[in-house]
Amino acid sequence: MWRPFFDLQQITQRLIVNLEVAENMMDNAPKISGQEKSNVSFVLRVSCVAALGGLLFGYDTAVIAGAIGFLEKKFLLSPAMVGWVASSAIWGCAAGVLLAGRFGDVLGRKKALILTALLFGLSGIGSAVPNNLTVFIIARFSGGLAIGAVSMLAPLYISEIAPASIRGRLVTLYQLAIVLGINLIYYVNLEIEASGDLLWNIEMGWRWMLGSETIPALLFLFLMFFVPESPRWLIAKGDESAQNILQRLHGDIAGRRVFNDIVASLKNEKVSIMELFRPTLRAPLAIAVVLAFFSQVTGINAIIYYAPEILKRTGIATDSAMMQTFMIGLVNTLFTLVALWLVDRLGRRKLLLLGVSGMALCLFGTGYCFNFNITGGPWLLIFILGYIACFASSLGPIPWIIMSEIFPNRTRSMAMSVATVILWFGVIIVTQLTPILLDSIGGAWMFWIFMINSLILFTFTWLRVPETKGLTLEEIEMRWNDKQQGPGLRTNERLQI
Repeated sequence: MWRPFFDLQQITQRLIVNLEVAENMMDNAPKISGQEKSNVSFVLRVSCVAALGGLLFGYDTAVIAGAIGFLEKKFLLSPAMVGWVASSAIWGCAAGVLLAGRFGDVLGRKKALILTALLFGLSGIGSAVPNNLTVFIIARFSGGLAIGAVSMLAPLYISEIAPASIRGRLVTLYQLAIVLGINLIYYVNLEIEASGDLLWNIEMGWRWMLGSETIPALLFLFLMFFVPESPRWLIAKGDESAQNILQRLHGDIAGRRVFNDIVASLKNEKVSIMELFRPTLRAPLAIAVVLAFFSQVTGINAIIYYAPEILKRTGIATDSAMMQTFMIGLVNTLFTLVALWLVDRLGRRKLLLLGVSGMALCLFGTGYCFNFNITGGPWLLIFILGYIACFASSLGPIPWIIMSEIFPNRTRSMAMSVATVILWFGVIIVTQLTPILLDSIGGAWMFWIFMINSLILFTFTWLRVPETKGLTLEEIEMRWNDKQQGPGLRTNERLQI
């Protein structure tokens, strides 16, 4: 007999507490004028609603971890088919990103996000009911379309409604929501699995796991009707109601100034894929693509998706491996909160350099432990948790922030689509190659390859990634377009190209 797997009242109370903590953090943030401060609560609520798309992102990508074993027995899957079933949603992600850019520009950010909520819900239902594997794959691929779309649209929307002084933290809410979604579905999966015996789980348990996605999808759908459209998209479409939205988001004086800046930035701006390769956009496009790709090929998904298998290869018992995997999720959540606190104080570039250098050090230590079979003490777990902490506080959220900041208003959606497609190809590469690398070259060299990639990213960040902290999106655009500055300093505290 299935029992309820969550206490709705308890979860609601925790969400309220977390929202109050986040709001206090925003209210105490430096460099927020009195006019902006009076509007922070509204901006935070709108950003939290959009960030729910990230919760669905994490929920949907991680739900398969609990269901795949029962699906294997239900449909008598071969090892190759297990891989196909597990990755079918990921393949949909790349296609979803490509579609999202177009839909976001034509329909608007808000309507496009509403469509992703509908698709999430339909995918959850479609994945839960079939007795045919083909129907299941189609439903999971559809869910992947929604994941890919929301991975571009949600941070894009947040960046376009956020004041410059707290934009980094607000976009980081999206990454925090992804992590919370992963942890939530791990808990839900465990509760559902414990609700019946093996036969029940093979027939029904996995259906409840996948179908449970409809609950957060419906919540996201409902709340999206109460947030405003992106004012930058409205201005691009000639809708002057954007000025009222900007004044509510930024205050009367700042809202009028931002409105005028957006109007000026949109004049004579063409929109085509070739625009991304203009001289003024080549540098931001290169930065976005490199950050997106290396955020994945530095090993995060090898650990998140395969942590139990990796740890068991060192001789750690299965129950201990699962407990250590839980600790990985906890550290991931806590240090995403650290990023939320630091990204607008310390800055994107400095935090990224610190985080990536820490990742490289921890990856070296992890490889060292594998190479010399140092698994009896705490060092292997310390290095893995250290890597997760460094990633979660830097490379996890910052690419989403920078990708949503550095492109002009009219090309931002298209440019983010390109960069996010590259990110998802990085996910596919790591997801597919990790088992092969573990079998062929072993854990030590696999982690050292990730370390080399981290060092490459550190060098690129040091040489090419500018600081965008505290600048409005229009000010960032003007810096790129300033021909007199040309290809100047990229390592200053503020953006100087």
